[in-house]
Amino acid sequence: MKKLFICTALIVGLGACSTEKGMETKLIGNIDTTQEPGVDFFQYSTGGWQKANPMTDEYARYGQFDALREKSREQLKDLVLELAAKENEKGSNAQKVGDLYNMVMDSTRRNELGTAPVKPLMDEVAALNSKSEIIPLMAKNYRKGISGFFGTGIGTDIMSSNENQLGLYQGGTALPEKEYYSDTDEVSANIRAKYQEYIVNMFKLHGFSDEQAQKSMQAVMAIETRLAAKHLSRVERRNPLNSYHKMTYAELKKSVPGIDWDAYYSILGINGIENINLAHPEAIKEVAAIIKDTPMENLKSYLYWKIIRSTSNELTDAIEAESFAFYGTVLSGKKVQQPRWKRALDAVNGPLGDIIGELYVAKHFPPAAKERMVQLVRNLQIALGERIDAQEWMSAETKKAAHEKLNTFTVKIGYPDKWDDYSGLTINPELSYADNCRHMSEFEWNKHIEEKWGKPVDREEWHMTPQTVNAYYNPTTNEICFPAGILQYPFFDMNEDDAFNYGAIGVVIGHEMTHGFDDQGRQFDKDGNFANWWTEEDSKNFTERTQVIVDFFDKIEVLPGLNANGKLTLGENIADHGGLMIAMQAFRNATKDNPLPVVEGFTPEQRFYLSYSGVWAGHVRDEEIRNLTKSDVHSLSRWRVNGTLPHIDDWYTAFGITEESPMFVPKEQRLDVW
Repeated sequence: MKKLFICTALIVGLGACSTEKGMETKLIGNIDTTQEPGVDFFQYSTGGWQKANPMTDEYARYGQFDALREKSREQLKDLVLELAAKENEKGSNAQKVGDLYNMVMDSTRRNELGTAPVKPLMDEVAALNSKSEIIPLMAKNYRKGISGFFGTGIGTDIMSSNENQLGLYQGGTALPEKEYYSDTDEVSANIRAKYQEYIVNMFKLHGFSDEQAQKSMQAVMAIETRLAAKHLSRVERRNPLNSYHKMTYAELKKSVPGIDWDAYYSILGINGIENINLAHPEAIKEVAAIIKDTPMENLKSYLYWKIIRSTSNELTDAIEAESFAFYGTVLSGKKVQQPRWKRALDAVNGPLGDIIGELYVAKHFPPAAKERMVQLVRNLQIALGERIDAQEWMSAETKKAAHEKLNTFTVKIGYPDKWDDYSGLTINPELSYADNCRHMSEFEWNKHIEEKWGKPVDREEWHMTPQTVNAYYNPTTNEICFPAGILQYPFFDMNEDDAFNYGAIGVVIGHEMTHGFDDQGRQFDKDGNFANWWTEEDSKNFTERTQVIVDFFDKIEVLPGLNANGKLTLGENIADHGGLMIAMQAFRNATKDNPLPVVEGFTPEQRFYLSYSGVWAGHVRDEEIRNLTKSDVHSLSRWRVNGTLPHIDDWYTAFGITEESPMFVPKEQRLDVW
């Protein structure tokens, strides 16, 4: 086992210092030397990477995240192809992975079968005689992975974080956000027109005449538009209380009497219901009204559409291509589909993620990497504690509670201690890929019910697979999780120095920690309950201070006539800011007794910020900019650099940014929390 590099008696560094060559290739090579740092730091720090890594036609955006995902995908490909190339023991995990991959790759068979695999589902809709049969059929199909008018499931009760509860959620639309159905600008109107063409084409590919397809499209649009009008926006859903309306089961029946809830939940396998969270009351009430008001034939068209959409990647090449033409090209700007092997790998990695994850970590995640991450997280926790103590606007009472929350963080690194059990799942290569998808969906639903209904919250559960290139904070379990997939360059490099690693994975860790104290996370206590642990004055101070970053991002024009959404991205913007502040504090703690040298003319502090910015290097198409701005709680990569760093005082010092620089933000207008 490789020894850790000791920087101080208390703080352990990540590893040996990098060579000048390493610095040159990994950071200097990213730089656009024609740009000034204070004019456009994103271009300055990442322009070289972008020039060396042009975006290909299969991407709507391509950056360092995507490059690492491609690396991980290649690693997974080797694992999966090995299983797919041999005959494995029937019922084994290897057989399930290998046969499923081969099914997705077998386009000849899928094209020959056409839409026959979903014909039984379509026939059940055609056979409906009365509206009373709609909800039972929707429940039956929901078990099979076919979406309906709304969603349901079992999750943590935010008011009692050790208990699971049943919830009802808005759903039933196929455009990314409710605004797509109502915005009147030319681009939005064009997207709706293209969506209507897509619906018509998909119905026709399923054997409907042009006249039938047109009528069905009109029915689908009318229903989805009504549903969207009653949905909460993504900004509204950021307030946890807007999606929490706990009531007795009897009160649900009284509140929404137009739906046979007993039949619905009985078919789903959920019985003995006492309480339920009617998360989005107006949306669910609208479903009852739509079923009551809408002609039966139109309701059937909508149910057909749910089947068509839910199975669009399971049937023929023509159907899959039509779906890509809208979602990939119209909405995101992609020019071509990804190669079939990538789509097949993703199709296996989704439902069988833990099987592949266990193989992945055994080959690509050494124990030494996990040990270093454990220590690094501890260093960041110490730094966040110091940042809490440094806040003059926060009272001693709130600081005490903040420390208690910080000290009870659960940290998950690399992979779970226990793996999911797939022994009850059968993958049958004699059946169609679509049929197997139905079986996998039912397996997952039954597993969901078995593990959660009437059971306490499993705090050991992971919400990402180990191979995922991402990280998360979960407020109801007060946990931070860093899967093995993200613990690679450009986030983590065991051969690089602390300036590099604290600027990259250090900021990621600090980012996830800060989510426990952002505008949403701060509303949950150390045990994961939705509870106020702030004094009234501290809450007021926090809200006033963070409004600064809302206003700042609201003024950023991401496309002509389209601005960023400061309210939607507030939590992520706070977390980026906090991550930088915490990681820099931890970096200075780690190197105070052994300062790092200047490398290639760049100070350690400059390399820290270059490393942070380098993570966000990338390209994005205009269509995807619009899509993400409307639907993503994260700011665009460019603005995670150019919108965040001008609020970090130390960044100005590191790069000599002055009032004359276009990126300069006056001190009194900068975000100042953590």
